[in-house]
Amino acid sequence: MSEDQHTQQDPTTQYGQRSGQPNQQQSPPGRTGEMAPEPDHGEETYRGTGKLDGKKAVITGGDSGIGRAVAIAFAREGADVLISYLGEEEDADARETVRLVEAAGRTGVAVRGDIADEGTCHELIDRAVRDLGGIDILVNNAAYQMAQDKGIAGISTEQFDRVFKTNLYAMFWLCKAALPHLGEGATIINTSSIQAFDPSPQLLDYATTKAGIANFTKALAADLADRGIRVNAVAPGPIWTPLIPATMPEGKVEKFGQDTPLGRPGQPAELAPAYVFFASQESSFVTGEILGVTGGRFTK
Repeated sequence: MSEDQHTQQDPTTQYGQRSGQPNQQQSPPGRTGEMAPEPDHGEETYRGTGKLDGKKAVITGGDSGIGRAVAIAFAREGADVLISYLGEEEDADARETVRLVEAAGRTGVAVRGDIADEGTCHELIDRAVRDLGGIDILVNNAAYQMAQDKGIAGISTEQFDRVFKTNLYAMFWLCKAALPHLGEGATIINTSSIQAFDPSPQLLDYATTKAGIANFTKALAADLADRGIRVNAVAPGPIWTPLIPATMPEGKVEKFGQDTPLGRPGQPAELAPAYVFFASQESSFVTGEILGVTGGRFTK
């Protein structure tokens, strides 16, 4: 933990997880309050400097994990934020994210629904236009994974379909629905993964979608460049979020993230500055880029 995101310290010991964490499991999609230790989303540490003053942002999967960290950072940088989340079991996490956004003096809106349904994606964009007054930033962050120790033999058609609908189809539907509302200077930020570049057999379907997101990002960036809309992606490495105890096999969680050169998993708060960079005018000459935040694992 640091005083804020600018305080210099040793990144290998920053969050004290080099020795691992208690082995734990949850039912999907997982809840923040049941994790040990609880993730750091920047609640006490993220300090904004007005980089997104007056912007309107949509963040999928914004109730917890990376999405919550991005919502907090965007709000403290001056943006109004609408988050989407999946179901009733995540209501408490979503309310907490909205509370943190509003505590920063910005408008916070939470919309429940499964983005694996095209109609939900259109409704989400309509709500953002109505409740926020427009869209300047679209963050496609929500994702589904379920590790299978048997690899392809353990992946059912139902799981494969759910992973692709949530991770790829929803991104396509949301980008297409948002496009008429995005003006010059607007940004789209997608969430890829280290799995796009160094895939694990246990996450074959998830890794395939994350590679697709990387190529979708590059193609869409070229498509929208002449409209003044930039499209980039962040590729996280192993990040400590509710998705981990909710989707990884028993015995894997305690060593999660220790295979990185920094020797620990990342925290959601460590991802937020990358999203702020892509959302802000500071990255005005950056489009079609994939930024790895991986603890030292290579993305090339």
